[in-house]
Amino acid sequence: MPALNTSSLPDIIFMLLFFFMSVTSMKEVTYKVIIQNPSATELTKLEKKSLVRYIYVGMPTKEFQKKYGAETRIQLDDAFAEKKEIRDYVIKEMSAMGEEANLLTMCIKADKETKMGVIADIKQELRYAQALKISYAATQRTSY
Repeated sequence: MPALNTSSLPDIIFMLLFFFMSVTSMKEVTYKVIIQNPSATELTKLEKKSLVRYIYVGMPTKEFQKKYGAETRIQLDDAFAEKKEIRDYVIKEMSAMGEEANLLTMCIKADKETKMGVIADIKQELRYAQALKISYAATQRTSY
């Protein structure tokens, strides 16, 4: 019985590796709040998404309304948070970034029905944490 030729095996393995690397996406955050972005006319795309951390603000989804109610909630990563936890979250993210910590941009993705008082409280906590670069997520308004 002749020996099995395995000379093309590394090529096949690398093809499979590249295939899975190209079709796999990184895990996105699981939304626990309902967000309908407000619309705006003057939008700017963020350059380095790796330097952006998100704060999600809105009403909890149906599955979480039994536990958390229908009031506006704050979500950091994959968990609900209180506004006093924002400062610790930002400090943790800044320390994980190392030298690029001063380039951190906090993006607030808030539902268009969110009260401005909640946004002001979030901005105050970001100010205490020295996260002074803030952006807001919005969709492009097509007409005035």
